[in-house]
Amino acid sequence: MKVLVPVKRVVDYNVKVRVKSDGSGVDIANVKMSMNPFDEIALEEAMRLKEAGKVTEVVAVSVGVAQCQETLRTGMAIGADRGILVETSVETEPLAVAKVLKALADKEQPQLIILGKQAIDDDSNQTGQMLAALLGWPQATFASKVVLEEGKVTVTREVDGGLETLALQLPAIVTTDLRLNEPRYVTLPNIMKAKKKPLETVKPEDLGVDVTPRLKTLKVSEPPKRSAGIKVPDVATLVAKLKTEAKVI
Repeated sequence: MKVLVPVKRVVDYNVKVRVKSDGSGVDIANVKMSMNPFDEIALEEAMRLKEAGKVTEVVAVSVGVAQCQETLRTGMAIGADRGILVETSVETEPLAVAKVLKALADKEQPQLIILGKQAIDDDSNQTGQMLAALLGWPQATFASKVVLEEGKVTVTREVDGGLETLALQLPAIVTTDLRLNEPRYVTLPNIMKAKKKPLETVKPEDLGVDVTPRLKTLKVSEPPKRSAGIKVPDVATLVAKLKTEAKVI
């Protein structure tokens, strides 16, 4: 069984992002980049399924600039067997990424696609759902437990009311939540091994996909600074301020 795991190169979650002075976007010059944490969880789950003997091949895929090769090498150091980079300088949107992944799925014929529920840069939470719609495959989002059996995958997902369990016929799409697993640390020997693993580079045009943006960013601005709190002497004053100043009651 083959599993496809899309991974995205994003600003590292420890970095405090800054908005460009002209308000055109976020400044990523000389900023540490890393694999999207949710995608790291997806790759870890794919590796656990492989180690359990349920999966024979794990393929990491990334869509973006040439530097995404570093992200794919990290994925292969975690354990992916090979990597595919769909190289483009265009800032891709969820629908464009979903179309690229559909083209790759048609080519690679995986039985399962596991990806993070969202990326920490745009927080769209759309690519997995759009990909499922394009492929016509069943989907299970926000997975906190994945059990792979012959011909089907059982997914426990977190919903507002508690937990929901879905049984999907393969092939299927699964998007991962934070509580699914704890990603492993990448060891130096595995980093060295990853350098020898195959990494294929293609263009969106090679797959017959148009990734031209459909949306235009008009302006990006930082949220307003939070004002300092105040102390009140008693409950009556608090209620009065909530009524007259905050106007919340």
